[in-house]
Amino acid sequence: MKIVVAPDSFKGSLSALQICEAMERGIKRVLPKAEVVKIPMADGGEGTVQALVSSTGGHIEKVTVVGPLGEPVEAEYGILGDDQTAVIEMAAASGLPLVPVAKRNPVVTTTFGTGQLMRAALAHGCRQLIVGIGGSATTDCGTGMAQALGVRFYRSDGSEITDYMCGGLMAEVARIDLSGRLPELLQATVTVACDVDNPLLGPRGAVMTYSRQKGATDEQLALLEKNMTHFIGVAEQTIGRSVRDLPGAGAAGGLGAGLMAFANATLQPGVAIVLRASRFAERIKGAALILTGEGKVDFQTAYGKTISGVAAEAQRQGIPVIVLAGTVEDEAENLYERGVVSLFSICPGPMSLEEAMQQSATHVEKGAERIVRALKAVNLKD
Repeated sequence: MKIVVAPDSFKGSLSALQICEAMERGIKRVLPKAEVVKIPMADGGEGTVQALVSSTGGHIEKVTVVGPLGEPVEAEYGILGDDQTAVIEMAAASGLPLVPVAKRNPVVTTTFGTGQLMRAALAHGCRQLIVGIGGSATTDCGTGMAQALGVRFYRSDGSEITDYMCGGLMAEVARIDLSGRLPELLQATVTVACDVDNPLLGPRGAVMTYSRQKGATDEQLALLEKNMTHFIGVAEQTIGRSVRDLPGAGAAGGLGAGLMAFANATLQPGVAIVLRASRFAERIKGAALILTGEGKVDFQTAYGKTISGVAAEAQRQGIPVIVLAGTVEDEAENLYERGVVSLFSICPGPMSLEEAMQQSATHVEKGAERIVRALKAVNLKD
């Protein structure tokens, strides 16, 4: 009997690997001889590094980089089990949680540290980079990232901008020199996990959609939009192609556009990247059941989230999928159309969110046990 457990993390409570382990314990209580295949999942956001490292037998690398405000921060990235692929979460180096609320200001924050993480991965020998770009504190169009990878920015008077590039400095860029880019970067394939389709500019762009939550005032929004418009004009002239209107260009304060422009990156849905990197389709072959889950399942879960990706591949292989979640909203029933057999909340009764999060492991374990007991009575055999 082969059962696959492939959950996302329960944000703020348990990692995807911890959820896998809890599910396995519940299954083994009922089917002690069952083969349980643990594939920690993610959708490109928080937890992607740990999920892919765990599911591929990789390891974590730690490095000191420049944080969003130019101060040193300790960050980490993952090396997958093939020792050729690195997975990076930009939030580890340039994320909003790294900036105290009183200091949040996307005019001054930089993605330089994200570029340093990429540089460290390239120095390790990796030529396949997966970059998750959720949770940014920045609106610099990836200029800081590019600067860390050897791109040089010059003012109209010919002087080089040597401060860490940021949203405010985009207006000063008159010329861009790509000749200093790391040779290793030009040899690498960069894939960006991005689940939004925002263009770079305009009402749905990087500034107007996301910068207010990063601390921007109305005046700063206007300034950043003006600076971004100026900068992307110089950048597109330099690279000889347009990226401003490509889906995802506006993600992470324009880091999507910056990665496409300066690292020749391609943007893809996060869950698709994780499924491929974890060899999901191959590893679930022959399974009798897949258990997946995340903290909250709602209407949007069916569109590009972890569970929808798991269910789609399982459906292709004819494997039933059951979801365990902290909260299951009525609108989540659209997942039935995506190949999910049933949805279960792990909460045994009314309780506060704090109580539920504290007891998540126990609830997941017991939830998995109850599901497998019911199925065993019907047709599962040890």
